[in-house]
Amino acid sequence: MGSYKKILVGTDGSDTSLIAVDRASALASDNGAELLIVTAYEPAHGSETNAAATALKEEAYQVFGSAPAESVLRDAADRARAAGADKVETRALKGPPVDVLDQAVADSGADLLVIGNVGLTSLSGRILGSVPQSVARRSGVDVLIVHTS
Repeated sequence: MGSYKKILVGTDGSDTSLIAVDRASALASDNGAELLIVTAYEPAHGSETNAAATALKEEAYQVFGSAPAESVLRDAADRARAAGADKVETRALKGPPVDVLDQAVADSGADLLVIGNVGLTSLSGRILGSVPQSVARRSGVDVLIVHTS
């Protein structure tokens, strides 16, 4: 098996997803690979937007559009660089996490997808399916599911 060239990791900014970022960063460092950190987001709609604008006033930009996702990505990229990953790229993509990760793998040419295991053992994950389970089933590349809980 050759080394990985481009590693994609999904994060939502949670403590558990950042463990997956740590593992992906170490792999990228060890393999001299590029690291692409991806987060999915859904934009706020109607009443959510109005409520945030009223409550936050000039600070409302922090919760609109992809701004929260971009903040998650900045923190994850800083963490990845601190762990030794040299070539780090980030993308905030609109849509459901499974679809976003699937498309990001295809678009980026990643040869490894790293994701945390949260959701695999929950009741709803077992009944409805979880992001890690769905990604592993649909992905056309190697998938590393990191034990994060």
